[in-house]
Amino acid sequence: MNRLNIKAIIFACAAAMAAAGCTDLDVDVKSQYTEVPNTPEAIEAVTSEIYNPYRTAMGRQHWMAQTLSTDEAVGVSMGSDYYDGGVYRQMTVHDWNADNGMLSTMWDGAMTGITTCNKTMKMLDGMSESDMAPVRAMRAYYHFLLMDNFGDVPIMGDDASAHPDRSKRADVCRFIESELKDVMKYLPSEVSEATYGKATKYMAEALLAKLYLNWNVYTADNVADYTPETANPKIDDCIAMCDSIILSGNYALTDSFMVKFRPDNGAQIKDFVFVMPFDRETLQGMVHARFWKSRSGKDQFGVAPSGPAGNLRCPREFVEKFNLPGDNRNEQYLYGKQYYWENYERTDRPFIIETTKNGYDQDYMEADKDEPISWQMDYTLDIPLRPNGESTLDVGNDQKGRAAGARSIKFYPDVNATASEGHNQSNDMPIFRYADIILMKAEAILRGGKATLGDTPMSLMNQIRTYVHAPLVSADPTLDELLDERAREFADEGWRRNDLIRYGKFEDNWGFRYLYPQGFNEKFRRIFPIPTSVLNTNTNWTQNEGYTK
Repeated sequence: MNRLNIKAIIFACAAAMAAAGCTDLDVDVKSQYTEVPNTPEAIEAVTSEIYNPYRTAMGRQHWMAQTLSTDEAVGVSMGSDYYDGGVYRQMTVHDWNADNGMLSTMWDGAMTGITTCNKTMKMLDGMSESDMAPVRAMRAYYHFLLMDNFGDVPIMGDDASAHPDRSKRADVCRFIESELKDVMKYLPSEVSEATYGKATKYMAEALLAKLYLNWNVYTADNVADYTPETANPKIDDCIAMCDSIILSGNYALTDSFMVKFRPDNGAQIKDFVFVMPFDRETLQGMVHARFWKSRSGKDQFGVAPSGPAGNLRCPREFVEKFNLPGDNRNEQYLYGKQYYWENYERTDRPFIIETTKNGYDQDYMEADKDEPISWQMDYTLDIPLRPNGESTLDVGNDQKGRAAGARSIKFYPDVNATASEGHNQSNDMPIFRYADIILMKAEAILRGGKATLGDTPMSLMNQIRTYVHAPLVSADPTLDELLDERAREFADEGWRRNDLIRYGKFEDNWGFRYLYPQGFNEKFRRIFPIPTSVLNTNTNWTQNEGYTK
């Protein structure tokens, strides 16, 4: 495939884009273009802008907020390093507030996406419905990001004012549904390198399936009122969207699991329905490995020394879900004694650290404590905190602290990533995958939907088990078993928070949440607070219930 063709177009438009931000929504369209685009190339250049605004958030802040607020990961500090004002600890223990910088980046990225779409639609005024449809679909997606994370948000449709008020979450949900249904027949049904990373009919159907599966979450009178036991009136609509994607024949589970997430992934991956393309030089923002890699593991994967942060760790309880014999998904987490990797494969060569007592751990008691020792890096499943380390989740900055906790290599470290390029990787990030379509349909049937196409929850789950070489199931899974399957399949992809809320498990006890026990009863945290910077600009808005301004 030729990634450069796709990414060069997006980068050229990203460089030209004047981001509207979250405070000034009345942007002069003529500040960027002076005439209506009237050729396919000009329309392509203009509409390519709509895919850029959320890239930074998707590659770091959005991913972290969705991951650290769940049982997938904890964000520790190492001595005084990577406490960073508590942004990671807040997400880990569930006591975040409106000043957490992750949230403002997410809000600004999604709002800029909406205003960029609206600006683009003005530029395309008079063009065909087919030209407008991808822009409206992306505008709906940006509304989804805001609604899913922040609850009541502005509806920025065609007639939106420069400073709109917030709408009820349920109304935003219905607006997204209406927009996607309106544009569906105009969206491209082609699936090729030319449509990779862009809004297609199937991207809209996948978003609608996700919307319908979570319908009761989004339309509850209050976020705390939602319970998973309530019958979902849109469950059959979810199945219909999944069926349309399945019957298209455009997607398949033919890709090896770990191969899909490597730095050379792209349009050749048959599992990807909609993705955010990244490139370490031109489309920057994807930095997973920087936070998962050990600070002492700079060259374990053949990566040039790039100063990894190493502050994300996976708790034992989550890693232990990866226990199915032969399951390729077990390979995405590293723990135990470590080895060098080469060409995406683990070698038999031990990864050795040359260290001293001060660099190894506080308990090393050899006679000559200053003599260097050779130690094979050994990641523990437990993540012990240092004495008095609860306030910062300090695990220590010696080798013992650096080795505490399992690490994800799902988005395999880009061997070309360097600190001079901001640790950026070229791994494209899937947003909607065919595997998700399969498991959403299974869940919808389990939640009372009508089975179609001869599928059952068991047969659907076994499609997943077959391609990852895991043991097949012999009966329909329970909802809890399906949630564990989703954990194995979509770990580190940004959907775990969404899943736990839908399952009514977001307030459960895991990781270091015991350090903030109030959080077990704070159901208002199913949405994040409106960032302080946004409230300072929109002074007529009130903070989400449960949070202080």
